[in-house]
Amino acid sequence: MKAEDAAEMMDQEKTRDTFKQRAAVVIAILAMILAITGLGGSNAGKEAVNNNVLASNYWNFFQAKNMRQTSIALAADQFELGLLNTPGLSDEAKLALQKKIEGYRKTVARYDSEPETNEGKKELIARAKQHEVLRDHALRQDPYFDYAEALLQIAIVLISVAIVADLVWLSFFGGVLGIAGTLLMINGFTLLVAIPGLS
Repeated sequence: MKAEDAAEMMDQEKTRDTFKQRAAVVIAILAMILAITGLGGSNAGKEAVNNNVLASNYWNFFQAKNMRQTSIALAADQFELGLLNTPGLSDEAKLALQKKIEGYRKTVARYDSEPETNEGKKELIARAKQHEVLRDHALRQDPYFDYAEALLQIAIVLISVAIVADLVWLSFFGGVLGIAGTLLMINGFTLLVAIPGLS
């Protein structure tokens, strides 16, 4: 073997080593981005479930309060009808019925809005809708993280195969998928672009 041939082989080996080192660094970066993407997707899923449960709880509380309010309003109506249809009542009985009716009407009004406890029907509706907005936001984020994870995993596999098979072109294809996955991950956090089919 000539010295020139040996030098040429060593240069080729250096080029291969440089390619392998760069590809390994890219794999490490993609793995880090994949971990962040997995965390973002997991958090979005938890956020969606938690806010869905909270919204459901507030709507259930609203329904219960609405049923109680309706029952009390019906009772007040019955007392008023009884007061009107019973002419022989004593003044004491009329006064007691009036107090009862007033108490019921105050309770009905309090059930409509109770800012001091934040548990009136109006407040419960607002709280339920707030959690629905948060749930919907997390549900819009989740698909971006899912697809980003898939693309990043495929990119890592392709670049790994490129190292083993010494196929530089395959690493470029893996890099393109890695960039696409990274952009989807960023969009999952920011929701800057609504991509049809993912939103």
